Amino acid sequence: MSDNPYHPFNLASSESYAIWRERKLSQPTMPELITIKQPLDISSDEHQSLLRSCASHNFAHFCYKSPPKSPQTALNHLANSLDLTEIDANLCADEDGLTKITVTQTATSNVYIPYTNRPLGWHTDGYYNPIARQIHAWLLYCDQPAIQGGINGLLDHEIAYIRLRDENPEWIRALMKPNAFTIPPNIEGGKEIRGAESGPVFSVLNGGTQLHMRYSARQRNIIWKDDKATLDAAAFLLDLFSSKDDHILHHGLTKGEGIISNNILHNRSAFTDAEDPALKRMIYRARYYNRII
Repeated sequence: MSDNPYHPFNLASSESYAIWRERKLSQPTMPELITIKQPLDISSDEHQSLLRSCASHNFAHFCYKSPPKSPQTALNHLANSLDLTEIDANLCADEDGLTKITVTQTATSNVYIPYTNRPLGWHTDGYYNPIARQIHAWLLYCDQPAIQGGINGLLDHEIAYIRLRDENPEWIRALMKPNAFTIPPNIEGGKEIRGAESGPVFSVLNGGTQLHMRYSARQRNIIWKDDKATLDAAAFLLDLFSSKDDHILHHGLTKGEGIISNNILHNRSAFTDAEDPALKRMIYRARYYNRII
């Protein structure tokens, strides 16, 4: 936790928090849709709109005027324009670092929910990564929607922080402990391919001015620190996700549409694919170790 008394994520800084909170909650719940006219030539106005949206909401909602013929090239150009250069080449990513999220058999023996048509619970990306390789930004781009379902829930993690802190500041203190949240090791074929990872749910960056969240709503294979404040905070988050909070957004991406974010909370509903394999749901995803802004 930052001990800088002038930043809002310091629990001792009630005045800074109140100012920041009022400004945060005064923003429209859904940011403007930003249309990118030329996928490989993002204009200054489009660039500034993307940055403003990420500064105010921690994500930008964009679409291409005409869906690009090469989504990978366009998306890498978009990321590079926002200085997202530290891409996470995960197990299922292509050579360019982007991952095709579609119903498929993955290269590993484990069943990974994103590559099925099953619902995906609330989480931030890379919550199982080592603390030194946290995911601070991601993008999702729809190249082909499902014929039904596949709706994304979106919640700025700073709003989740506000809801928790307003209810009980001690919950924030508990979720900032270095052992608040543990992911057990990932074992395939009797071989450990990733060790257990413990860390905080909330942490602050850049001298206390930026908030990062590491979280999964999964009830299995998640180990919460066994104390009342931590467990009560975890239960509150589950209740929040099932509430009608007006900052919880639900949106089905259409072809040519995407989200780019500072790793906000998100989920996905179950979906039905087209019978024609050429019309299967196809989402491109990229993850980054650095933030947008």
